[in-house]
This record gives sequence, C-alpha cells and structure tokens, in this order.
Amino acid sequence: MTSSILIVDSDPSAHLNYNILLLDATYQIEIVSTEEDARQRLATQRTDIVIADLQALGPAGLSLLTYTRSLQTIPDLIFVATASTLETAIEGLKSGARNYLLKPCPPEQLFHLISSCIDQRRVLDENFTLKRQIRLYQRGQSIASLIDIDRLFALATSTLISEIGQGRGFAFLATADDVSKIDGNEGVNFEEAMTLAEGLLPVLPEIEPMRIFQGDALTPLLRPGGPQQIQTLCVFPLRCEKNVKGGLVLINPHFGDFLLPLPVDNLLFLAEQAALSFENAFRFQGARELIYTDDLTGLYNYRYLQKVLDLEIRRSERYNLSFSMIFIDLDRFKIVNDTRGHLTGSDVLRECAGLLRQCVRDVDILFRYGGDEFTILLVESSKQNSAIVAERIRSTIDNFHFQLDSGNPLRLTATIGYANYPENATDKKSILEMADRAMYHGKSQRNIVRGVWEIYPS
Repeated sequence: MTSSILIVDSDPSAHLNYNILLLDATYQIEIVSTEEDARQRLATQRTDIVIADLQALGPAGLSLLTYTRSLQTIPDLIFVATASTLETAIEGLKSGARNYLLKPCPPEQLFHLISSCIDQRRVLDENFTLKRQIRLYQRGQSIASLIDIDRLFALATSTLISEIGQGRGFAFLATADDVSKIDGNEGVNFEEAMTLAEGLLPVLPEIEPMRIFQGDALTPLLRPGGPQQIQTLCVFPLRCEKNVKGGLVLINPHFGDFLLPLPVDNLLFLAEQAALSFENAFRFQGARELIYTDDLTGLYNYRYLQKVLDLEIRRSERYNLSFSMIFIDLDRFKIVNDTRGHLTGSDVLRECAGLLRQCVRDVDILFRYGGDEFTILLVESSKQNSAIVAERIRSTIDNFHFQLDSGNPLRLTATIGYANYPENATDKKSILEMADRAMYHGKSQRNIVRGVWEIYPS
C-alpha cells in the first residue's frame, strides 16, 4: 500500500517547494493550508504522516496533535518550527508528536525522517497483522475443539459477533420443517430467534458457505415477532454429512447497521471452524442419543424427559398450546420378579413398552421413568383427549396376555394418572408431580385412571 502524507502549510511558496522536493517520491502527497482543511482530510482518509508548519496552525498549535490522537488509525505527526515556535514543537514532542524539523530544513533530513516513519509503521503494521492472524487462528481452534453443541453455539455466536465488533446473533438446530433448538442468543430473546429461524428454513439449504441479506432480500425472511431493526443479516448453514442441520445467524445491532466493510474472510474462517466442530458435535450428539435411551425398553429415559419438557414448555408458551403428562405404574409388578424371575420381568417391561407405542400418536413421546413406571408426553393435548388416551392404555394393558409364547402367560393391570399444562402446572417439576400424584391417588383402587383435577377439583 502506498504511504500517504498530508502537509499543512499556509505559505504558497512552501507548497511549491514540497511539490518539487517530493515530485519523484513514491508517496501519495496532499497539501492543505489550514488546520480545518487538515481535519476534514484526516476524518475521511487514512493518513500515515502529517507534516504541519506550526505557523499555519496558529496560536493553539498543539490542537491538531490532540485531534490526531483521537483517530482510529493514528498518523505520525512531524512539526515544522522556527526559532519562535521551537518551544511549542518541543512541547508537542513531549505530548506524542513523532519529531520536529527546524526551518530551513535540508531535503535529506526531510527524506530521512519520512523514510524512518514509513519503515517503522510498516513493521508495526506487519506485527499487528500477524497478531490478528494468530488471534484469529486461536479463536478458530477454540471453536473447532468443542464437541458439545450447547457450548459450541454459545462460543461460535459470541466469537463471530466479537470479530465484527458489534451486533446480535444466535444459533439453531433444525430439520427441513421445524426448528428444534435455539441457543447462544446474544441480543435476541428465544421467541425472536425462533421466529427468524423459522423464516430462514426455506432458504437455508441453498446457502453455501454464507449469505448476507439486505434490503428487499430480507422481506421473505422476516415475520411478525422476530428481531426488530434488521438491516443486515449474515447466515451460515451448519451441515452434517452434507445435510443442513442448523445455522448461525448474525444481525446488525439495534442502533444501526454494521460498520462496513464486514471482515468477510475472517467470518468465513471462523464459521468454517464452527461447521467442522458442529459436524463432529452432531455425530457425537447422535452417539449420545444412546445415553438418552433406556437400554431395556428402547424408550427415552428420565434424563431426556427433562430436556423435552423444557422445549415443550417454551413451545407451548410461545404458541399458546397445551400438552399433557401421563404417569403409568404397573400394579404389583414386584410379584412378577419374585415369582418368575428378573429376566421374565424384563421381557414384560419390553412388551409393555410395545403396547404403549401402539396407544399413542407418532408425535407423542414415551419414557421409561424408572423401574415399572412409564411416562408419556402428549403433544398439543387437552384434558379430555388425555383422559381418552389414558383409558386406552389402561384397557390395552388389562386385556393383554404377557409372555404368551412362553406357554405360561400372565396378566397385569396399570394405574394411570395424568395432568395438563398449563391448566394444572406452571413448570416441568410441577407437571410431573401433578401426574404422579394423580397416579398415586388411584393406587388405593388400582387398574384405574385418575386426572389431577379429581384430586384438586376447581
């Protein structure tokens, strides 16, 4: 890059001398007559060196020095002084000026000083660039090393925003039709992020490796309830085995657009590290599904129930929906283990899991709560629908012959309780407690269905 030099001198003959002296120099030279002109030039264009005659600056000769210290890229300031302004030049040197020249100034001294400034600035720029590249690499490595999706989403979002220096953002998991997870939110709440992520689903598979949306291109993506004051949107898809599984989203800050130009190359590098980490994390998450699955029955376990309830409660609050929890306890199951052995007991639990699958919809989620207890989350279900499903389960178990192939079949019954969200509970702990209490209330009779409303009538 050609070095830029700004000369401030009110003497027309000095302008001519500078033009003659620097005619063959490989610098970009501009000459102005007043401090006001210099400030306007410095405010709009990067400048490496300012050579300012103190007589041109007037009585407050150091005010230009103060101004240059406020610039994003600070130029080297060289004062040109006479005997009458020498004291001011020395004071400027103490306050941060690079050097001063005393009139009349030999040309070789001027060239030497300019050359020294340019060489030092070049070294500093190279060091600064190297440091930025090292820092970028280190941040990319921090992202690439993560295999936990929650931590990855949080770090990737904050790092990308930090690289720009401002903005909002979030990350999400999604299928082709639905957003299943929002995380790493910065400057947007869950509902806003969910709305925008849903708007991005149709275009996300077409993006490679990123896309910046502005102006009219934003219109199809924005829906009521999404983030406000969107002027620029940067979207990075996240894939696993070439299939889109989510995305990273950056949004301009509330107070205005991003400062341009965006560091696109750096953003792509960081997003690439996030994408690599995401693919590893997503595969690892697939392996972790084994952790969320009960080995015996193949149903989800208690740990996964906690995660699903969090998501379903947020979804229900956002869309004003309801859901139900059914709590199932097999009556006198201990007798099966005691009289037929634990292997038979395990077989019976597997058969029971199969019966439960037949009694609910594909969207409903089944869990083995522990021992001979099961729970079911009925998605978008009312109290009336829950009662029907609970009775279907009870009668199915009551009429089923377990261990029929063994030649010694057995019969079982189940006591079932259910509760509805948000009618009977306000959080995941209370919805489980209410369904459990309803089930426990029926244990005095067994082989019966009880709704929580029967315990706490309104």
